[in-house]
This record gives sequence, structure tokens and C-alpha cells, in this order.
Amino acid sequence: MTQTAPTTSPRADDEQRRFASLDPRTGEVIAHHPVATEDDVREAVRVARDASVFWSGLGFDGRRARLDAWRKLLVKRLDEAQALISAETGKSADDARTELALVIDHLHWAAKHAPKVLGKRKVAPGMLMYNHAASLEYRPLGVVGVIGPWNYPAFTPMGSIAYALAAGNAVVFKPSEFTPGVGVFLASTFAEVVPEFPVFQVVTGFGETGAALCAAGVDKLAFTGSTPTGKKVMAACATSLTPVLVECGGKDPLIVAEDADVKAAADGAVWGGIFNSGQTCAGVERVYVADAVYDEFIALVTAKASKLRPGGEPGADFGPITMPKQVEIIQSHVADALERGGRAVVGGLESIRPPYVEPVVLVDVPEDSTAVTEETFGPTLVVSRVADADEAVRRANSLRYGLGATVYSRNRGEELADKLRCGMVSINSVLAYASVPGLPFGGVGDSGFGRIHGEDGLREFTYAHAVTRKRFGALLNPMTYDRGSRTIRHVLRLVRVLYGR
Repeated sequence: MTQTAPTTSPRADDEQRRFASLDPRTGEVIAHHPVATEDDVREAVRVARDASVFWSGLGFDGRRARLDAWRKLLVKRLDEAQALISAETGKSADDARTELALVIDHLHWAAKHAPKVLGKRKVAPGMLMYNHAASLEYRPLGVVGVIGPWNYPAFTPMGSIAYALAAGNAVVFKPSEFTPGVGVFLASTFAEVVPEFPVFQVVTGFGETGAALCAAGVDKLAFTGSTPTGKKVMAACATSLTPVLVECGGKDPLIVAEDADVKAAADGAVWGGIFNSGQTCAGVERVYVADAVYDEFIALVTAKASKLRPGGEPGADFGPITMPKQVEIIQSHVADALERGGRAVVGGLESIRPPYVEPVVLVDVPEDSTAVTEETFGPTLVVSRVADADEAVRRANSLRYGLGATVYSRNRGEELADKLRCGMVSINSVLAYASVPGLPFGGVGDSGFGRIHGEDGLREFTYAHAVTRKRFGALLNPMTYDRGSRTIRHVLRLVRVLYGR
């Protein structure tokens, strides 16, 4: 069933105060949710401010106990969560289960490692301050606002939510209007293990609700979405000097070098480009294959991709396109590639039957086609023949996007990865970095800035608090007007002896 994208309030009632969450596979209503107004959002942030005092006051051990209890509760309710994610996004049961497995792993990592990463530690005072003790700790900001996407409605926002909570912050989360129920589920389960204060709240609605969160006085705003919307979020937050973490889109390349395991590369390219219906910011969209292995690679990719079919049943290879308007973008990119001389070796324009899009593999596509330069966000692959892996790197680095990348090579993986301008690289696998909780996730250029996951992700939601303490008087103290010229001469002599050789 074809649907039109919501503008202000799809299926809204009660004087525009509620909206319906729809199953993209059928168009059926899953549930209704309130449209949070500017006043609602400000009140949520105000309440969160008080809750943050309680939450930060629990300390690392107290917070870890609650977060561990939340993790165990989520594990008990995995089937319920999977069904809800599949209903709101249309993704297959296994894709939803994979997403939830990542949620659990990252939640465990954040709670376990927060004390070591953020806790107080000693710092060497250096030459001039040898008579001082120095320490550093990372303190919670207070209230963190999170604006999440619809393609991974649990895993992606939890990359901010779990780490912000582990760091001691309260969170106000605005989920996508396409997946509000997932956000409500996450917050309601958290409230079962932290009933005292609303430490983690959800405000549902549309773009206006997200804009209200930007202006509601949060201490940091974490956004995941398109680059144009990310720029609007930054502009809105700039008026109040609210710091932002911006994780935008990508046009991620996969490089197949001359010495690659071609079978593994073909398998990785097909899975990386088509799983979750291609609706993955760090999924594979561009493939650059060395001439020496190009024909073998194309034959394998064609055979693998041709067997895959979308569907609404739980066991389908992948589901529908969640956001109806995205179908138009996919169609325009495929059409542009074909009109510009490209060929479809799998599928074509006939593969696009909303809300489903079958796999499309394009070859001989000009590098300035929109299918190469802009994020498609569908189950499509553009495969290009290049002379060698070095040319592949040059082409991979040619766009302003710089989120993730993949390299297949038996002997040059590290070398080629070092040359890529992006935040993350997987060698001889696809998207492995997203599954390693200790690694930071984020991009450069038009893919945004800031990091979720890992130690960087924990520190992203804190501020550094540095302290020095004088332990005893110094023989040489240049930090006083009683120092005298001899003191400075002695200090400079030390500098020359210690650092001038």
C-alpha cells in the first residue's frame, strides 16, 4: 500500500494533539501519540533538570546498578521490542533482532566503563608546577537532548542515550515521527528500574517538537539525520550556545583491491548495501573494484543480489522503505544513472514498487551522477571499475561525506584504510566498527562531527573538570610579583636543560 509522507500531523485528531504511528508494510495504525508543544518540551527539560541532580548523585556504582537492571529488563522483553521495531519500520525480524543485540551490548559497555573513563585521575603537574598535585575528572553536563532517526530507532539514539545516562545526565528524547513507539518503549522500561525521578523522558511529535527541544535549554543536543536538517539544528542551537553532536548521512565506499578475497568482498557488498533495505547511514552505496578482479566480482554480486526479495513477512530478506518520500529519491537516483549511460545488471526502475524496492545494482555510472554523489538510502549499489586500489581511494575521498568505509585486501588493508578520509574503516568485513562498543562512531565533512560509542562517546556528554592543589612551597615560583629576575633566569635555564636538547 502506497502512503504519503506526513507533513504536520498525519492521521492527527484531538485538535492536532495526537498523531498515528503507521505500519509501512500495510498502512495500518499501530498506536496514537501526543504532539508535544513547545511548552510541553520546556516542561520536560525543567523536570529533567531536577532529575539530573538525583541521577548524578547516585555516582557511577549507583547508576551502573540501575543501567544493568534496565539491560536485563530489555533482554527479557526482546520479543516485544523486536515486534514493535518491525511494525514501525517494516524491517525484517532478524534485522530488528540484530539492532537490539547491538543496543544491549553498547548499554552494557557504557555502564561498565564509565567509572574508568570519566572518574577522577591524577595528572602529572609538569616542570613549573612540580609542587602541585593535579587531577582531572569528567562531570555530567546536566540535561542532554536527543533527536533520533527512524532507520535504527533503538540502536542509533541509544548510542547517545545510554552513554549520556552512564555519564550521569538526564535525557529528553525526541524520536522520529515514524517510530515514536520505540522511543516510548525505551523510556517506559527505563522508568520501571528508575521510578523515583523522570531521568529519561520522551517527547513525541514532528519537526516543530524537535525545534522546541533545540531551544528548550538542554545542555547538549545530539542529532542524527540528514545533513540539511543537521545544519538547521546547529543554527537553532547556536542562538543559545547549546553545543551539538551531529551525525549526518554518508555515501560510504567499499574498495575491492587486486588481492582481495573476491567472494568475501561480494558477500560484504551485497549485505552492506541491501540489509535494512539499504536504509543505513554507514551502509555500502559506492563500490570501487580493481580491474583485475572486476568481472569476477560483478558475477558474484549479480548472483547474490538477484536472489534477494523484500517483503512484509518476518522472514523476508528485508522490508519496505520506511519513509514514503524516500522512494522518490531512490527512483530519481536510479533514473539519473540510467539516463547518464549507466546499466542495471540487477533490477532497474521496474524494481521500485512502493513501499518495496527490490535490489538494484548499477554499473558504468558517471561519477557526477546523483547515484554516486548523493545519499540514496535504498537497496542499491553502484559498482565502478577502477585501475587499482589507489584509484579507488582517490574516488572514495572525492565527496564531502566522510562517515565510514570498507576495504577488502589480503595485504594492503591497513595501508589503504590509513589513506581514507572518514571516521571509521572496516577491513575485510562490513560495518564491524559499529559493533565494537569501545570504538567511537562518527564522521567528518558533511557526515557531521562529534562521536558516540566508546570512550569518546562517554566524554561527549561531559565537561572536563581540572583541579590543582599546592602541596608545598616551591624554590622557584615565577607566579608572583615577588619572584625577582633571578627566578626567571633559573626557570629559563631549566627549560634549556630539560627541553632544549
